[in-house]
Amino acid sequence: MIVMLRLLALVIFALAGPVPQVLAQGGAVADISQGTAPDYATWEATARRAEDAIEAGRASNVALEQLREELATWRSTFLSAQSTNQTRIQTLREQIAALGPAPTDGAVEAPEIAERRAALDAQLARLQAPVLSAEEAYRRADGLIREIDTIIRERQADELLRLGPSPLNPANWRAGLSAVTGTLRIVTKETTRALDSPILRTELRNGLPAIILYLAAALLLLLRGRRWMEAATMRLSQSKSHRARSVWASLISLGQILLPFIGLLALIKAFSVAGVLGLRGGQIANLIPPAVMIFFFGRWLGGRIFPKVSLRAPLFNLSPERTAEGRWLASGLGLVLALGGLLRQVADFGNFPIEAEVTLGFPLLVLAGILMFRLGQLLLAHVRADAAESEDRVYRNRLAQLAGRGMMAVAVAGPALAAVGYAEAATFFTYPAIGSLGLVGMLAVLQRFVVDVYALLAGDEEGAENALAPVLIILFLSVLALPLLALIWGARVADLTELWARFAEGFVVGDTRISPSDFVTFLVVFAIGYTVTRLVQGGLRSTVLPKTKIDAGGQNAIVSGLGYVGIFIAGILAITAAGIDLSSLAIVAGALSVGIGFGLQNIVSNFVSGIILLIERPVSEGDWIEVGGVMGTVRDISVRSTTIETFDRRDVIIPNADLVSGAVTNWTKHNLTGRLILPVGVAYGSDTRKVEQILKEVAESHPIVIVNPPPQVLFMGFGASSLDFEIRVILRDVGFSLSARSEMNHEINRRFAEEGIEIPFAQHDIWLRNPETLAGRAATPETETPQLSGPRPPSAADVALREPVQDSGADGDGDR
Repeated sequence: MIVMLRLLALVIFALAGPVPQVLAQGGAVADISQGTAPDYATWEATARRAEDAIEAGRASNVALEQLREELATWRSTFLSAQSTNQTRIQTLREQIAALGPAPTDGAVEAPEIAERRAALDAQLARLQAPVLSAEEAYRRADGLIREIDTIIRERQADELLRLGPSPLNPANWRAGLSAVTGTLRIVTKETTRALDSPILRTELRNGLPAIILYLAAALLLLLRGRRWMEAATMRLSQSKSHRARSVWASLISLGQILLPFIGLLALIKAFSVAGVLGLRGGQIANLIPPAVMIFFFGRWLGGRIFPKVSLRAPLFNLSPERTAEGRWLASGLGLVLALGGLLRQVADFGNFPIEAEVTLGFPLLVLAGILMFRLGQLLLAHVRADAAESEDRVYRNRLAQLAGRGMMAVAVAGPALAAVGYAEAATFFTYPAIGSLGLVGMLAVLQRFVVDVYALLAGDEEGAENALAPVLIILFLSVLALPLLALIWGARVADLTELWARFAEGFVVGDTRISPSDFVTFLVVFAIGYTVTRLVQGGLRSTVLPKTKIDAGGQNAIVSGLGYVGIFIAGILAITAAGIDLSSLAIVAGALSVGIGFGLQNIVSNFVSGIILLIERPVSEGDWIEVGGVMGTVRDISVRSTTIETFDRRDVIIPNADLVSGAVTNWTKHNLTGRLILPVGVAYGSDTRKVEQILKEVAESHPIVIVNPPPQVLFMGFGASSLDFEIRVILRDVGFSLSARSEMNHEINRRFAEEGIEIPFAQHDIWLRNPETLAGRAATPETETPQLSGPRPPSAADVALREPVQDSGADGDGDR
């Protein structure tokens, strides 16, 4: 609970801004926004006091933290002072640069220019003096802060490594018993003294109705509140009619924390109204609510991670018995964490001796070790069960296995260190480990809740698990949890504020300091420019360009070109608005551009080729092109590549450089007309004039064949097996060339069949040399052993092909 309050203070400090204008001890820190210079006399006194404290090394950690906070305020002031007169200083530098470089090698410039240069230099030096003073003071304050941080960290490390009394030594048990009995004796004495007071008894009688009411509410909420909320959560989880049952079940389950906590507050209020608590009892009563809240939270978190009834697959693949054990272990760890924090704070204001703290804290460390060891075994059991049922969660199971073994190691190491005498080291490892487990478990519960909310809003319960938005939200929450994790493991609030201060300061590029506000300005301006560009593109694409006579490819080129220009202008405006001066990077960028040019020359070539394609538009979207043996329709032209959809519905990515430098056939660039050549073969002995007339009639009768110029039928020659003709026609739409070829082939086959014209096919005549040899072998019985002196069988050379084979197929499959 204390860690959470510290984190809240950190968030408030961060939201207040990187340069708070507050009052420091010893004098007022100047308000830079009003143009007042810092009070360097007061700063000098503060700095000397800090240097003396650091040199002496006797100040407590609390005193050093207060001194560090004061130095941090001064440092923020000096950081703001470094930006004083920056606009005027930049103007003077530009004026001096306009005069040209100062003369060298004994050269003399005009008296007027020399006088003007000297005046500007003197003015620039006068304006830069406060900036240099602020920078020097900033460096001094920053160095003192680092020295204080080093001292505190070294003390913390020494404390962890300090060997103290062992809790196993019976001589130390008396100190622990005396501390407990002494505290109880003080509380009892204060209560007895209060009850013996007549005034208090009178007030007690007057406030008796209120006390009874508070006690009744406390007992009712403490004993029944959690069960009511748990029963309501179970009923809602099992309901099938409520669409948002998982979301409402998660929200209602928080009542398991709130109602018992309200009952506890009512109980403490009853004792407060009764007035029976003295000074020590009041101190303990103030510590009880945060500690009990930690216990309630641990019990609730265990119920969410190891639920009795789950609407979806549970986080861990465990049996019902092991799941119930997980709930008990989570509640036990919450109780140990609450009692450990309560014991530490009671020991602080009770001034318990170190022997008493060690003795009283050792049973809690042992109990925490037992619970963590059992919880680690549960994780390992989940990994074994999950690995046996599924193989697609290897990475998650590996993390769970690593976490389980780590918990078991900490469970053993914590009590062992405490038993030896390293109580601080044992506490450092055990309690932060429990807190880290609670934080990770809370993130897991939040992940489920975010998915449920997304499924409710999107109306897609099945796709919510794999949606990107819940993942990004959980990632953002995980980043926000990092400061809390650091505080759990002993980081000081000052450490986190130091990181924030470093982040707020930004970094220096040349003579320009770039801060987070500059990044925010850059992102906002660029986002606005990008949005405006997309809106203009959408307006042109849907409203303006369709009403013009520009073709689809030209419209796409205009819209794409406008997008590139708009994004470039948005980037320039964003850099200018953020005040980022990149002139100092010109030399470095020039040197890097040479190496990048060689390494990215293909990408740059494709980018330039894409610009050329958008400007010249040799190909446009929707064109039917052929490039590099790939034929298809252009679907998209980007700055790097062009996407072609082939006729088998596959996308082929072609680099733009190939379209610019290579040979490209554009079948539909200027119009859709194109020529079709259809070869036809007829048998020898056919009437060629009749064949020519039939083919011309077939070509002229097709609906997409253009009659001007008229179709041509040519007698091309005498083939090996046929008389070869060709039909050459111009189609209105070359995209239908395949269907036109098929339809004309069907018609040619029908007309040839009607007119008795034969379509030839390939034939083979085989001549055998010495056929009597085959006849003699056929007459020989199968059981007869062939004679070595007999006639030889025919070889491959004895088979002669009388005429070459002509394949009548279109795909050239070979001989038949």
